[in-house]
Amino acid sequence: MSAALPAPHGERRFPGQHALGQRDHWDDATAAVVLARMGPPGELTFFTEAEAATVGALLDQLMGQDREPRVPLLNAVDARLAAGETDGWHYADLPEDGETWRRSAAGLDADTRARGGTGFAEAPAPLQEAVLTDVQGLPGEWHGMPAGHLWNLWMRYACTAFYAHPWAWDEIGFPGPAYPRGYANLGRDRREHFEVRDAHPGESA
Repeated sequence: MSAALPAPHGERRFPGQHALGQRDHWDDATAAVVLARMGPPGELTFFTEAEAATVGALLDQLMGQDREPRVPLLNAVDARLAAGETDGWHYADLPEDGETWRRSAAGLDADTRARGGTGFAEAPAPLQEAVLTDVQGLPGEWHGMPAGHLWNLWMRYACTAFYAHPWAWDEIGFPGPAYPRGYANLGRDRREHFEVRDAHPGESA
């Protein structure tokens, strides 16, 4: 992925925002961490090929990624699970995170095949959305797991992966790490000289 590529999601709410343009204001350790996220995604080591296809499609649906370029959500989640880097807790009525993700992939494929005769990853976007809407609105269990807690886990992992990436920072007007420069112009509706004004203030994201 090239740092020169635009943020991947539609009209820019913060036109001119480019977090990577602040690289010279970061120390070397900070810059290395951030710039590594712009490099080629690492190889998948946790999910099987079939699981990866399903989980990748799920994550893209959750974060509204329907075209290139995309934040490599699947690779980030796979790397976390392979390294055992969870949130440090899990719901008592859910399996450990890795097992929950594997069961999620199997359940999504089963539901999608029952409705459309194809796996989740191969299904058209409207069918994927319909299957996920059913899970989101379910008050009880889904494939032996509480749907509400499962949805929470999906979103935690998806949002963590998405908002760790500089493209996402550009979408929300975040100029990147403040260290070591820091912030000085503090206060409501005040911005640093390197921050970009919201083109649509008052509107929800």
